[in-house]
Amino acid sequence: MAAGSSTVALAEKLQSLNGLFAIHKKKGPTSADVLNLLKTKLLKEAGIKQHPMKRKRQVLKLGHGGTLDSAASGVLVVGIGKGTKMLGGMLSCSKKYTTVGELGKATDTFDALGMVTEEQSYDHVTKDDLENTLKKFAGNIMQTPPLYSALKQNGQRLSNLVKKGKPVEAKPARPVVVFGLSVQDYNPPLFTLNVECGGGFYVRSLVNDLGKELSSCAHVKELIRTKQGPFTLDEHALQEEKWTIDEIVKAIESCTALVSPEVACKKLKTDSQENSEQVKEAD
Repeated sequence: MAAGSSTVALAEKLQSLNGLFAIHKKKGPTSADVLNLLKTKLLKEAGIKQHPMKRKRQVLKLGHGGTLDSAASGVLVVGIGKGTKMLGGMLSCSKKYTTVGELGKATDTFDALGMVTEEQSYDHVTKDDLENTLKKFAGNIMQTPPLYSALKQNGQRLSNLVKKGKPVEAKPARPVVVFGLSVQDYNPPLFTLNVECGGGFYVRSLVNDLGKELSSCAHVKELIRTKQGPFTLDEHALQEEKWTIDEIVKAIESCTALVSPEVACKKLKTDSQENSEQVKEAD
């Protein structure tokens, strides 16, 4: 009886949850796969069974605030219950990434999962070249999204259409904003970049375009999202062993102060903007 009461209490606690929290997405699965795994774990813990044919009446409402490539890892912001209505703002939030690029090879997906489509020499590229060329990609720029992406054509993801061999029209270049770019390390053919950007920005496209600008080619070898809006990888992202009801309750409570007054995230200042304002005040 006690065990049954405990399960009922957990189920009620789970279904009463509303808010945002962050989890750590590992490299490999898609963002949707990770969300499904999280949902399965929570429903199992609460002793709730969801009939696969009753998707319209969701027992647990979950969503994420921005796709992370399957080859990427890092912060994935999750909304639960009414918190899913707050996820739209997460898409426009500033994000931080650390990426390792590899010069000399281009791939069809712009990352290490794709097929090599081109090979070029990179011996002529110096660290100064890399740093100076990066400046072209800072600020408000136009960027063409990769074909392998979550963007849609006639309701279907471009990446799925390409994999099926269907004809795909490349999306036109669109305005994106880059708040900060810096070279963390350069050990040819590998280079490590720190990127702070706004919504709709593709790090894979950045690295691909950077390779071309350096009279070579390049692709993303590793990608980690270290921050999305106020959520950071080190402070807020729950590791898989902490994907439990009680841990998520605590995470929502601790994160409420981060997202409460400015949940739309559009007013949230990036570190770069804050530093800029501090400089202006000092003047």
